[in-house]
Amino acid sequence: MSGLPHLSVNDASEAITEVLETSGAVILDDAGSPESLDELRRELTPYLEAARPGGDEFGGFSTRRVGALMARSPACRGLALDPRVLAACGLYLKPYCDGYQLHFTQAVQIGPGQGAQPLHRDRGVWGKYLNRSIETQFSTIWAVDEFTADNGATQVVAGSHLWEASREPEPGEIFAAVMRPGSVLLYNGSVLHGGGANRGDTSRLGVLLHYCPSWLRQEENQYLSCPPSIARDLAPELRALMGYSKGGYVLGFFSPPVGPGEGPELVSPEVLFGEPVSPAEPAKPAAEVIDPSK
Repeated sequence: MSGLPHLSVNDASEAITEVLETSGAVILDDAGSPESLDELRRELTPYLEAARPGGDEFGGFSTRRVGALMARSPACRGLALDPRVLAACGLYLKPYCDGYQLHFTQAVQIGPGQGAQPLHRDRGVWGKYLNRSIETQFSTIWAVDEFTADNGATQVVAGSHLWEASREPEPGEIFAAVMRPGSVLLYNGSVLHGGGANRGDTSRLGVLLHYCPSWLRQEENQYLSCPPSIARDLAPELRALMGYSKGGYVLGFFSPPVGPGEGPELVSPEVLFGEPVSPAEPAKPAAEVIDPSK
């Protein structure tokens, strides 16, 4: 293999997932519009300028990171709900779960002089407790700036999701995710990867939006990063994707912490936003159940 595979964003989900199965990563070219990229820069720049660089080798001493993107950036919400990406995500994770959720949101700006991030597998956030036969993630990195081999493009060890965990890559097995602005890198949670070294004189910005099975704990706590007081104004589809929904028959229910008889019991989080408790029981307005601002 001479580099990472590229596909069109309009290719069938089956074609995308087939490449992911063999390579562990694929780039979809030109998935975002120039207008959406301009909006992303406008919305994220104030947060990035205010953020402190990382404090260790993994975080990056010349790298700035900001999260809570669903609360902060309408343009990032659009990326999170991209129907082409979600179609591929649903198909890819289908063997491992009944549904998936938004796992992680982060804007990463790698500055000049930043060294390469240590290669790693994202599934490591759950330790060594998940069997390798279970794929944990469908991850995306949207290129807001051009990603080049010299400005910190993500490095990926194609095919390493199929290796023994202890195998180390040879230099010729590591490829830079070179892509135009608006393209998106898709990769799974088991492939080795890491931010590249920035040997240029300008920063490169990417938006990371990762998805995981609905039965796993999310790396970013979506309910603190985007609490009900903010989530109430988001699209119901996005709220459900973030986890303001049940991940199964009983997975993720709650009981509003109100007085006796003042609210329903053992209901889906949708009740916070006035959605029905059940087909036979209309929901009370959210303010009558629990004030999401508290």
